[in-house]
Amino acid sequence: MHNYRELKIWQKSIELTQSVYQLTFDLPSNEKFGLVSQLQRASVSVASNIAEGSSRDSQKEFNYFLSLAIGSLFEIDTQIVIAKSLGFIKEKESDKILNQVLELIKMTRGFQKTIKSNSLASKI
Repeated sequence: MHNYRELKIWQKSIELTQSVYQLTFDLPSNEKFGLVSQLQRASVSVASNIAEGSSRDSQKEFNYFLSLAIGSLFEIDTQIVIAKSLGFIKEKESDKILNQVLELIKMTRGFQKTIKSNSLASKI
């Protein structure tokens, strides 16, 4: 079991959620139940899945929840692209979020590899 609050990926996911919420405050009010809701829920899901996975008894289960977090990151990526293409956000704003998303995907995948290596090493 990991203390999720000490994990860099969890800390970065909280920062991403803050960025997403700041961005969505400026989206059109008619998107409240569309892109705003989707972006906010997906961003919260990243940190939540990391936290939930860290409480699991096996590394395999933790890895599954990390995969869910990565899926939510791809959702955010897609939703940001859509918001930009609709003219709701500027390139500078989208680039900031997309860079955070990309960094977090890389970090989470790297963490998954570490977990798998540690799991394999413990079986030897």
